[in-house]
Order: sequence, then C-alpha cells, then structure tokens
Amino acid sequence: MADTDTVRDSLMEKRADLVTRLDKITSDVRHENQPVESDFAELAVQRENDQVIDALGEATRQELTQVNRALASIENGEYGCCSDCGREIHVERLKVLPYSTKCLQCASRSE
Repeated sequence: MADTDTVRDSLMEKRADLVTRLDKITSDVRHENQPVESDFAELAVQRENDQVIDALGEATRQELTQVNRALASIENGEYGCCSDCGREIHVERLKVLPYSTKCLQCASRSE
C-alpha cells in the first residue's frame, strides 16, 4: 500500500485547491465581481456561461467529496482496500487516482 502520510498530505493539498476553486466558482455564479448584464443578448451569453460554471462547480463538489472520503478511509485504516471485493488496490492505481475506492477489476466491471 502507498505511504499513507504522503497520500494524506497530497489529498489535503488537493482538498485545499478544490475548496479554493469552489469558492471562485461560487463567486462567479453569484456575479460578485461583475453585475448581471442588462442587454438581452449579453444576458443570454452570461446565462450559458453560468451553466458551464455551475457544471464545473458540481464536478468540483463531487471530487471534493471523493477526496474527503479518501481522507476518512486513511483515518479509519481502510485506505487502499477495494470497496467491492476487499482486495488491496494497486499502488499504481492509487498514484493516478488517490481517491479510488475500487480496484481496477471491480471498476472495470461496474462501468
């Protein structure tokens, strides 16, 4: 299994980055730094942009949830174990996707 202290540190950095990104996205969606356009055409473009930004925010929230779950699994000693079969997740997979909850075989089956 991967060195959990190193993984924890990496996940903590990732979490901080995600929280910062989510704060910026939230600010953009609320138009805190820029007023909502009054021109109809510009408003339509702005709303489309808002939808894209909102989708990015949702993806960020999902990734943040995965990072938090990985940190919790480190704390309770379950990190690196497949949630489906219970086998150890290969270190190479965890290096690429440190918040993976499934081994490659189980992840392939569930797709």
